[in-house]
Order: sequence, then structure tokens, then C-alpha cells
Amino acid sequence: MAEPGKGVTAGKLAINVQKRLTRAQEKVMQKLGKADETRDAAFEEMVSNFNKQMAEGTKLQKDLKAYLTAVKTMHDASRRLQDCLADMYEPDWFGKEEMDTLAEEMIEKEMDNNLEDTDTLWLDYHQNITDKSLSSLDTYLAQFPDIKARIAKRDRKMVDFDSARHHFASLQKGKKKDEAKVAKPAALLEMAAPSWAQGLISAHQVAQTNLSYNQAEEDLGRAQKIFEELNVELQDELPALWENRVGVYVNSFQSLAGQQEKFHREMGKLSQNLNDIMTKLEEQRELKKGGTAAAKTGDGAKSEEANHSESASPPAKSAVTNGADGDLPPGFLYKVKVIHDYSATDGDELELKIGDTVLALAFDNPDEQDDGWLLGVQESHWLQNKDISAKGVFPENFTQKV
Repeated sequence: MAEPGKGVTAGKLAINVQKRLTRAQEKVMQKLGKADETRDAAFEEMVSNFNKQMAEGTKLQKDLKAYLTAVKTMHDASRRLQDCLADMYEPDWFGKEEMDTLAEEMIEKEMDNNLEDTDTLWLDYHQNITDKSLSSLDTYLAQFPDIKARIAKRDRKMVDFDSARHHFASLQKGKKKDEAKVAKPAALLEMAAPSWAQGLISAHQVAQTNLSYNQAEEDLGRAQKIFEELNVELQDELPALWENRVGVYVNSFQSLAGQQEKFHREMGKLSQNLNDIMTKLEEQRELKKGGTAAAKTGDGAKSEEANHSESASPPAKSAVTNGADGDLPPGFLYKVKVIHDYSATDGDELELKIGDTVLALAFDNPDEQDDGWLLGVQESHWLQNKDISAKGVFPENFTQKV
């Protein structure tokens, strides 16, 4: 006895093979022009739009993944660059403490609500694009395979419908011919059969014809129902899906643009901080060079003054670093303009007001100069009193060199 499972499987296989043969035969007949084909121009346009939409979405997904890969690569390169800067920054350079803090922010520190560090910025940037742009695009594209399969199924059912329609039409023509033959008992079998059997033979032929006709009509109705159900569903879904693409693209690129703007804004703050430190480092280098030159000039002036004293000449006034006409104070380096108010917190500090001009002076002992601080006197005080008794130290970043 055959196993039921194998019997059912074999039966289904035979049915599927028969369906494929019938569809292939129907397509051949349609291509040869011997059978008409059901066509729907509006639906074909929907399918064309669907294929275009799927191709565009797939390309966008691919390019967005490539962009995320590039972001990760740039993140790794930025991290290595910051590590290199932190390693080579020497202890006696300006802003070493600030540099260490910045490096810590860029590499190790956890994200802060107001100031995000570089490493976290990159990670957050990558994750937000993945969550808000790529994930929504993946969800959008996930519906396409199912719709594509249903379109293919709809095409197969349309061929089945055409085949059932043509088969039913051929049976209709055959039924009319058989009825005409039954009306004329010309069949050889009927001629040879006894008179009492001729009616039975005719009735049997009519019953067989009606059975085939009814079966074909049922097959046609069933094929038409399946095809129309799929067709109606897709005619509702495809236009809605086509219109939905605009919203998906808008959300994807708006989210991407928003994340880019946030990332570059926060990264710009950290980059400006790093640029300020580098600028101060260069100013420190120039200031040390100027201080050394001023010290040498001051020593030369003192030696010359001592020589004049020995020759009984009247004592000379204090030497002026730049110019001997007394218009500039001794040890003068350059002028600075105050760009931020500063209130002195110690007796040796200089009070600053926006717009003041300060004459920067060299320290008598360069080792006493703290990083980021200058020594100077208000230009207005010097012009009125011609003395530097009111000199004091002030923060360099509150001024701008002129």
C-alpha cells in the first residue's frame, strides 16, 4: 500500500506540472497570435513604477551603507590623529593641561549634554544615521519582495484565466456542433444500433458534453475569481506604495541632514578649541623669543648707562626698548587691544575694559611669566605720567595684538 504522504505529494506535483504545461501552451498560443491576451495598460504602468521604485530604493540603501562605512573609517582616522597629537605634545608647551583635557574628551570622556567629545560624536553620528535613516529605509524596502511575488503570482493567474476562458469558449463552439449532430442521427454507431438504443446513445453524448462544459465553466469562474482578487489588491496597494516613496526619501534625507548639521556644529566647537590652543602655542613661542631679545637689549642699555656714569655725565633716563625718544616704556614689546572686560583679582593684576590699549612689556625675569599671561601698562597712563609704576599682569586671551 502506498503511503498517503507520498501519494498526496505526487498528486500535487502532477497538478503543478500540468499547470506549468498549460501556461506554457497558452503563452505560445498568445505569442503566435492564435489566442487573445488579457491586457491592462494602467496596471502595467503601476508595475513599471514599482520596479523603478524598488531599484531606486535599493540603490539608496546601498549608497547609505557605503556612507556609513566611510563615517566609521573617518572616525578611526580621527581617533589615531588625536592620539598622535596627545603623545607628541611636550610638557612645557602652552596649554599642555588643556591639551590633555581635550585629548581625554576626544578619546575617553563620556558624552555630556552640552559638549560632546570627538569620539562620542563620531559614534553617536554613526548610530543615529543607522537608526533614523538606514533602519527606516530597510523597513520600507522589506515590503517589496512580498509585493513582487504577488505581482508574479497575479501574472500566472492571469494566464490561467486566459487559458480557462479559451477552453470554455472552445467547448461552447463544440457543444453547438454536437447538438446539431444529435439532431441528425448520422453516426455509424447509431445507424447500427437497434432503434431502442439510439435514444440512449444520444442522451449519453449530450450528458458527456454538458459535463465537460459545466466543469470548464466552473474552472473559468474559479480562475477569474482568484485573478480578480489579486488584481484588485495590487491595484489598491501599488499606487499607495508609489506615493509613499516621497515621504520615505524626505524622512531619510532630512534625518541625515539633521545629524550632519548637529555633528559638524559640535565638532566645530572642539576644532575651534584645538585651533585656539595651537594659536596660543605659536604666540608663546614668539613671546619667548621677544622676551629674550628685550632682556638682551635691556642689559646692553644698563651697561651703556654705567659707562656714562663713570664719565661724570648726568644720569640718563631708563632705556626704552623700541625707540630712544621716550615715547615708549622700557621693555616695550607690542600693543594689544582689549576685547573682553577683566576685573583684577590680585594686587599685581591689571584692570581691563573693552577698547583699552595696553603696552605689553617684557618680564624682568622670563621665568616668572605664567602661560597665557602678559605684563603691561595702560597706554593712557603711560602717555599721561610717563612711568610704569601702574604695570600689572593680565590674561592674554582677553586681548588682541595690534
